[in-house]
Amino acid sequence: MASAWSVILETPARLQAVDPARIQGHLPARRGAGPGCFPSTLPNPFSPMKRIAIALGAACLPGLALAVDFNPAEQLAEGGVAVLVTLGLSVLFLAVTVERFIHLRARAVVPDGLVARIEPLWTAQRFDEIERLLADDRSALARVLAFLVAHRRQPYAVVSSAAGDIASMELRKHQHKAYALAIVATVAPIVGLLGTVLGMIDSFHVIAYASGMGNPALLAGGISKALVNTAAGLAVALPALGMHHFFKHRLAALGMALEQQVNAVINQRFLPQPEVPAAKAVQHAH
Repeated sequence: MASAWSVILETPARLQAVDPARIQGHLPARRGAGPGCFPSTLPNPFSPMKRIAIALGAACLPGLALAVDFNPAEQLAEGGVAVLVTLGLSVLFLAVTVERFIHLRARAVVPDGLVARIEPLWTAQRFDEIERLLADDRSALARVLAFLVAHRRQPYAVVSSAAGDIASMELRKHQHKAYALAIVATVAPIVGLLGTVLGMIDSFHVIAYASGMGNPALLAGGISKALVNTAAGLAVALPALGMHHFFKHRLAALGMALEQQVNAVINQRFLPQPEVPAAKAVQHAH
């Protein structure tokens, strides 16, 4: 490191010390220029700021070389059994995330326009067509509406309670399918910590029985392999935790939309309408 600094800092001085007569013969002759036109000293091409920047760049070169030598794949391969377990958890995380992105959509819970399509059919008492329409739809809203159609002669209290139970069960099914993300977010850091502890034990074993203090590279290598386990565990746990809360929030929003549409249908079709008193009706007639 010291030699690099000294060479860079001394380069302008060396350029200024070059004898112009030694290199004049190698330069192309300028038109109208005689031997006396060549300057006695070369200009300094390096300003103080440029010299500092070049020196800082030279100081960073050894660090860049070490960064190139670092291979994450090799470190993970030497991490031990804990890294393999973390790798399995990462596969589970990816599989559940892809499955939830595909199936946890609005059309799977509250499809747009479904209530609007059955409203005129319900008014026209065409319940056979409503049942066929709902049978082709696999959404949670379609299952609740199919129950309402099948029990359309039941009182408001019975239908409202049962429809709420069906909707809650449908939402819990979606929540249960995303529960694996919470497991990955909880277990992955613990597995990584366990791998780190085992790696540290191995490193101190080198100190005690293999003269590791005489060779610091052995101790540093063991600690590096141990910390890779923690890094791998956190790298899997953090996105898993984020996706768990993302799907939880999406399910809550879809659940609110489902509740609104189901309550609107129940209130319109099952809620008893208030009767107008006869005296008021006669008064309005006069």
